[in-house]
Amino acid sequence: MSSMQSVGYGDGDVALARTFGRIWWVFLATGILWLLFSIVVFRFDYTTVSAISILFGVVAIMAGVNEFIVAFASSGWWKAARLALALAFVAIGVVAFVHPGGTFKALAAVISFYFIVKGIFDVTISILAKDMLAVWWLHLLLGIAEILIGFWAAGNFGNRVILLVIWVGVIALTRGIGEIFLAFSLRSAGKEAAAA
Repeated sequence: MSSMQSVGYGDGDVALARTFGRIWWVFLATGILWLLFSIVVFRFDYTTVSAISILFGVVAIMAGVNEFIVAFASSGWWKAARLALALAFVAIGVVAFVHPGGTFKALAAVISFYFIVKGIFDVTISILAKDMLAVWWLHLLLGIAEILIGFWAAGNFGNRVILLVIWVGVIALTRGIGEIFLAFSLRSAGKEAAAA
């Protein structure tokens, strides 16, 4: 019996770990791309709410597509959770595109909703997968940070366009960090499953 099976994982979980363990580098590559994108966001000067809204819509839809890809490679409750998150991100992105010239307050509300949904998802996944992922606590800290940023974005801080840019950049930054953590977690889980 493998060590993964000795802690209560079935054959399906071991097979899933092997599958994701082989493609861990995809998550590393997407994590690096998210980090590079965050640098681009922080470097540009966005002066209108509509430009930032379109940028955020692109980020949210890209995050949704990313979650769809992960969902179709998953099974069980992971698949359902990832599909729900992907649909939420795409819906949030579409809302950002519908009224790109909206007010600061409306866009901040959409961004805060994104952070809170993503943060709750990351906290839940980190707790549920703590026996499977060695760095589960990093996902927990990332989720808590996202929830706190979501509540910060929901607050009324006046018409500060720079905060919108910061929040969109932080979304890309946290996605990148999360993808890189996930890549190395999947790599170690894949090695353990292959040794089984």
